[in-house]
Parts: sequence; C-alpha cells; structure tokens
Amino acid sequence: MKKEIIMGKRIVVALGGNAILSNDPTAKGQIKTLSNTSEKLVQLIEAGYELIITHGNGPQVGNLILQQEALNSKSNPAMPLDTAVAMTQGSIGYWLQNTLDEALRKCGIHKPVATLLTQVVVSNDDPAFQNPTKPIGPFLSKEEAEKRAAQSSDTYIEDAGRGYRRVVPSPKPIYIVEADIISNLADNGVIVISAGGGGIPVIEDNGCYRGIEAVIDKDFAAAKLAEIVRADYLVILTGVDNAYINFNKPSQQKLEQVDVRQMKRYIEENQFAAGSMLPKIEASISFVENTDNGKAYITSLDNVEAVINDESATIITK
Repeated sequence: MKKEIIMGKRIVVALGGNAILSNDPTAKGQIKTLSNTSEKLVQLIEAGYELIITHGNGPQVGNLILQQEALNSKSNPAMPLDTAVAMTQGSIGYWLQNTLDEALRKCGIHKPVATLLTQVVVSNDDPAFQNPTKPIGPFLSKEEAEKRAAQSSDTYIEDAGRGYRRVVPSPKPIYIVEADIISNLADNGVIVISAGGGGIPVIEDNGCYRGIEAVIDKDFAAAKLAEIVRADYLVILTGVDNAYINFNKPSQQKLEQVDVRQMKRYIEENQFAAGSMLPKIEASISFVENTDNGKAYITSLDNVEAVINDESATIITK
C-alpha cells in the first residue's frame, strides 16, 4: 500500500563526502554507501518534510581529473574542471536518484525523484581565483604531492592532518541559474537533487553563461540554494553529531542550541578548522541571516532523526 505523505516544511539537505564515498571508490561501492544514505533520508520524507538534496563531490571530481589527465592526448583531450563538475554531478545524481527511489518504494512511498544539472554564478573578480583553497581528489604523501606540483601548475596543501591534496579556487556562489526550476519541482512534490558538488561554476557574460575553472564549496552553495528556494531548514550532514568548541581538548564542549552572535564569536576565537567545520558554520550563519525564520542544523547522517525529534544536534538560529 502506498503511503500518502502530506508535505510540510521545506528542507535543503547537504550531504558530506562520507554519505557518498566510504573505503570503496568504485561505482558499486559508492552506490552501496548511497543506499544506506537514502534509507536515512527517507525518514525526513516519512516525517512530512519537503526535501531538496545537494551533495559534495571533492573526491569524485579530483579522481576524474586524474583519469582525464592520465589519458590526455590530442585525439582524447582532458575535459576542463567545470565540465568535470558537471560529469560528477550527473553520476552522483544518477546513483542517488536510483537508491532514493528504491528506498522510497521499500517504505511504500510514491514520490518522484529528479536530478537537475545545476549552474551556479560566481564573480570573475572573486579573490578566491588568486588564492586556491578547495581540496579535491585523493590524499597524497608529501613526496607525491611535491612531485605532482613540479610536473604541473597545480597547488597542493596539507589537509586536516591526513595528507596532501590538490587545491583549486573556491569562489562564493552569487546565484543559482536553475533556482526557479528547482522551486517549481519541489512545489509539485518532486524530491530534487540539485547543485551537486557546489554546482557548475559559471560566469555571466552578456546574459549568457560560460564555465570557469573552480569548485564551489557545497555548503555555501547549499546555503544559497536554501535561501533562494525559501527553505525552512538547512541541514548540513557531516561526520559528527555536533560541532564543538575546544575540539579534542579536555575542555571540549558540544554545541547544541546556539545563535548567530555566539557562533560569530567562536569564529573570531578560531574555534573551527578552516578546511572542515568552518565553512559549514559560515554557510549556516549566511542562511539564517538571510531568511526570516530559518534554522540551520549541523549533524551526522546517522543522527538525522535529531531534525525530526528535536534531539541533540548543533542548531543555529538568529
């Protein structure tokens, strides 16, 4: 029997890398991980929420670029970074759309799911183009990173104590080209997968769009998407149930109900790591500040019920 779901509040959910890629980078391995992810996301739909999903693509787009470069030739040229973002947007959306559809059918829920190729406008003058910071691709040893840097114009940095990764420009999103289409689909009961990998970065030029070499941070893209489609909640799913201050210290403190002013003070105190939790906090603040009554949640995929049952998560309000 099909369940009739009465839709309520609109949520934009931003999936972190652990919701897509575990230890197996094959298509089969990522589909298996996304099957587990989809089963957890269905809880939100069963609870009556209207769902728009976005996701990261850092490992996938980095690996794709390596594959492209390895086979680069005059007859088979490597694709540029914006096109690689589009390609991974399609592949991850394809996997997620099918696993989510399967999870819905298991629960007797009849709801359409659609993946929308999404372009995100950025500024050509964004200072990020002079200072690449967005990690993509696999973690490397220092020696391997130095070798690759010497063979190319790419930049590599140490990332979160786990090794070295290539970094690319990460400009801030200005507008989402397909925002009205996303809203219309959601208004008509469609679960929309959009702005994957932060969206395809484009520059507006006399009313037309052209791609640019960059990767937009998926959390900032999710915040902009949530703002434009007038979501009630932004839910950023990551590897931990809560954000913390004094992380990994004896005085470590879990953050639960916090307001924007408190979070800005913690940012000034350098409480959040630049490559991991900080963009999630900043994106959440942006969403809350630019909506009337929006709330932002930062929690783990395994703790997604916290959104439904008002349990422990980091919840940011005005």
